[in-house]
Amino acid sequence: MRDPGKRVVQLLTAVELTIGCLAGAMIFVLVLFQAVQRYLPLPQVVWTGELSQFALVWLTFAAAGVLVTRNGHIALQLVDSLPSPVVVRVVQTLAMVLVALIAAAFTWACWELVSSAGFLTSPALGLPMSWVYAVVLVGLVSTTVRAAVGAVQVARNGVPSPDHDEGEVVR
Repeated sequence: MRDPGKRVVQLLTAVELTIGCLAGAMIFVLVLFQAVQRYLPLPQVVWTGELSQFALVWLTFAAAGVLVTRNGHIALQLVDSLPSPVVVRVVQTLAMVLVALIAAAFTWACWELVSSAGFLTSPALGLPMSWVYAVVLVGLVSTTVRAAVGAVQVARNGVPSPDHDEGEVVR
């Protein structure tokens, strides 16, 4: 019987990666269009720069939680090569707890932005800024939850191997 929790995580990961891929494609198309409209006699579309900037923010925060789960963030792996697996486990657990705490603080701040910025709109698109911040909020919640779960998993099961399948750990 399959683990329903694992299925939910896979679904959420797929949604986050889809948002990230769509945002990346949007950035590519919009920036390419900006370059083309500079050299061709096309009417100027002013909102493309603004939307590509929002897409970069969305890409960053949509992918953050997935990167925490997959250990894909930039990290110094100096401690990982220590001979004591207990020290490595403690340091990795503390690092994940720290990521969870910082992401939780950012989540709280972002919630304040979403709830208070409903009347603000972006200059070119007229998009409510609370919509822009909502994607960031979802990414921060994902990062917080994934880092907290990761801290518990590392503390209980040990550090995952670098090329691990789901659930495989190095003890």
